Amino acid sequence: MSPLFNYLLSFLINYSFIMVIGMLAIFILTGLAGMFSMGQASFMAIGGYTAALMYRFFNTNIWLNIPAAIFMGMLFGFLIGLPVIKLRRDYIAIVTLLFGQAVVALLNNSSAITGGALGLSGIPKQTNHIIISVFMVLVVFMINHFKKSRFGRQCIAVKNDELAAAAMGINVARTKMTAFVLAGGLSAFAGALWVHTTTYIDPASFGWTQSSLWIIIVFFGGINSLTGSIVSGLLLTMLPEILRFSNTLRIVLYCIIVLVVVNFRPQGLFGSTEWDIDTMKRMFLKIKGIIAAKQKKVTEV
Repeated sequence: MSPLFNYLLSFLINYSFIMVIGMLAIFILTGLAGMFSMGQASFMAIGGYTAALMYRFFNTNIWLNIPAAIFMGMLFGFLIGLPVIKLRRDYIAIVTLLFGQAVVALLNNSSAITGGALGLSGIPKQTNHIIISVFMVLVVFMINHFKKSRFGRQCIAVKNDELAAAAMGINVARTKMTAFVLAGGLSAFAGALWVHTTTYIDPASFGWTQSSLWIIIVFFGGINSLTGSIVSGLLLTMLPEILRFSNTLRIVLYCIIVLVVVNFRPQGLFGSTEWDIDTMKRMFLKIKGIIAAKQKKVTEV
């Protein structure tokens, strides 16, 4: 294999898929439940450090570290959800931002355990592109099913109007809490995959800038579209890495793409459109109907 192919296979695709898995937690919170988390990347750090410390102290492998990371992410999602589920959306963003900064500061100042700013290294690489691809497909399938389920529809109702949702008998607090717990576990899952792919982890990778980037990706693809979040996540994650040879060019091009979409298509690339099986069937039947109508017209002529 050529060095370029090895790079694309071993790093770029794996990196993009892991980041998309972590970013889909923002889709659950913002796209479905209508909450803004400015510290979601800190849950990825929690999952990554849980996996790294499990290996360091107990010599466990990825198949034990992943459940532990997910549990810790869901636990912290529950704990941070307790004080914020009754707050307004702007206050939720502030509280989660402070939580994310607190997690990063704690990791930096706990050098005896976490390695501080230097991070932890020497974690064994126990993933490959097949494992990561399978996990990403499973996560996308799960979130798609979650969106179409009764609970997913309840989340969308809460996002659109909390008072109306409560009047219809939806437990708004429980709905928000469940979304926080699921999102926390999903980001932590991405963190466990990350640390067992890069073999290294440090706090600087999980600051508020990463959380902000995930929010931009969700809005870029379309806040109501899972397909849009996935496509935009892959695009906006791979693009800076592909253009890494020119730091100035990649920043300028990245900003231009985001600004063009925000100004000329504020609903995002996909809006509310989903490229799922049902949509593809409808498109196929529509195209089939158009072709049949043209053939009939030609025959009549």
